[in-house]
Amino acid sequence: MPLLEISVVPVGTNTASFSSAVTEAVRFLEQQGLKYQITPTATIMEGELDQLMEAAKQIHQNALANGVNRVVTNIQIDHRIDKPINLKGQVEIVQQSLH
Repeated sequence: MPLLEISVVPVGTNTASFSSAVTEAVRFLEQQGLKYQITPTATIMEGELDQLMEAAKQIHQNALANGVNRVVTNIQIDHRIDKPINLKGQVEIVQQSLH
């Protein structure tokens, strides 16, 4: 199952913080029933590719709709077809390697 990492940065706001944009994105993901993981610099979600792309598009558009004139959105997709991957499994592999 593909993983999509998204980072949305509103530009030209009155504050250096963009936690409200992250909060709105996470609320949207929860409404969509997508699994996600928040990191300090991005949010990662898992699902079918079309579903993830539509979610990324909506998150980007929602940020624009919240009164900013410019938004920079970075997206990275990890899509492996030789074996299944998911958020939990990818983290567990690294944690096991550390011990």
